[in-house]
Amino acid sequence: MSANFVALAYLIAAVLFILALKGLSSPISARRGNMFGMIGMTIAVLTTLTITQNLIYIAFAILVGGAIGAVVARRIQMTAMPELVAAMHSLVGLAAVLVAMSAFYNPVAYGISPLHASNLIELFIGTFVGAITFTGSIIAFGKLSGKLGSKPLHFAGQHWFNLFLGVVMIAFGIMFIFTQSWTPFLIMIALALLLGVLLIMPIGGADMPVVVSMLNSYSGWAAAGIGFTLNNNMLIIAGSLVGSSGAILSYIMCKAMNRSFFNVILGGFGGGEGAIGAGEVEQRPVRSGSADDAAFLMGNADSVIIVPGYGLAVARAQHAINEMADHLIKNGVKVRYAIHPVAGRMPGHMNVLLAEAEVPYDQVFEMDEINNEFADTDVVLVIGANDVVNPAAKTDPNCPIYGMPIIDAHKARTIMVVKRSMAVGYAGLDNDLFYLDKTMMVFGDAKKVVEDIIKALQH
Repeated sequence: MSANFVALAYLIAAVLFILALKGLSSPISARRGNMFGMIGMTIAVLTTLTITQNLIYIAFAILVGGAIGAVVARRIQMTAMPELVAAMHSLVGLAAVLVAMSAFYNPVAYGISPLHASNLIELFIGTFVGAITFTGSIIAFGKLSGKLGSKPLHFAGQHWFNLFLGVVMIAFGIMFIFTQSWTPFLIMIALALLLGVLLIMPIGGADMPVVVSMLNSYSGWAAAGIGFTLNNNMLIIAGSLVGSSGAILSYIMCKAMNRSFFNVILGGFGGGEGAIGAGEVEQRPVRSGSADDAAFLMGNADSVIIVPGYGLAVARAQHAINEMADHLIKNGVKVRYAIHPVAGRMPGHMNVLLAEAEVPYDQVFEMDEINNEFADTDVVLVIGANDVVNPAAKTDPNCPIYGMPIIDAHKARTIMVVKRSMAVGYAGLDNDLFYLDKTMMVFGDAKKVVEDIIKALQH
């Protein structure tokens, strides 16, 4: 295949990637966006295969990796999607490190011999970003899956130690550029791997949506850095798209939490002094009710807003909640969903769950679009959400999440909260919303409670 044809094919694939991102900006066009992305990736992979000399090995690797990916995709539950995304990010980082090591070991095979200073700088940047992404994503996977716990892990002087490691890592990277030796290169990789662990371990579970989008950005920049080394325009463009979109998403997530990016990296919710530990709550009286009570209140309301959270995903109650909403709508009740930008364990988690249950897009609203409607709403149903509806974020300057924009569920005329228990949320904080006079707690598994509400509405 001629060089011009390869360049044209890569350009077409790049345009399709851009169209994919544009399509994913709206639930209505998301399916089309995914299709553009898949077609673009198919073109890019097939084009690469036509110019490789190791077709058999690569084809075998694709078959093995594709088979594993297909099995995982079919078996994975929606509740495990955040940790799956983190795991995928780790593989991108690892791939960047391995490609960089391979290119340094045999630059002739990659067409970059002799290695110039610019090539070495690109290798250095792509490698350390990829290494940090690899181990950082593994830690994020562990936190999201519960294997490592969601609490931040702090130790004295950790920020200074991380800074020291970063400086030493850069020093060995500079040494590698000047000496072109394996020893500083491998030491730099080892330090970057350690730094990835130490950067993510102190971050609490409540900050995981930001961490996921941040690692997504890192993986993109790692791929782009290696693309420069290999003179692969497709890798540069695709990596830059992923890196920039992940960075923008991280900014949006931080803005939604009223925190700076560095504040997220240097600290975590739920681990500071004064935070109530997981499972511990202040002993205050609450008003509780049954599913029948909830059905009566919603069935006689003019308007209902549903606020979903991670508990909805854990209980797999998205289909039941859609069925309940259909019953209410048939009875003349206006039903809408309010989505906080950081609800769940990754950006867009709740939107994906509701889309899977075929909830109509015109019923789903972002926080900023619907917050001014709560004061005129008869009933708000908070199901599995905690920190994103905590009014202490607006009223208590001593609260760790003070200043964070929240969904104004506390302004509704009647509030119903579905939870298994009075345990705190991912930020490790008690929720003042539960103790308001107009709040009714409905304890139990979210799916079972919603199914009982449906039965009551049918009678």
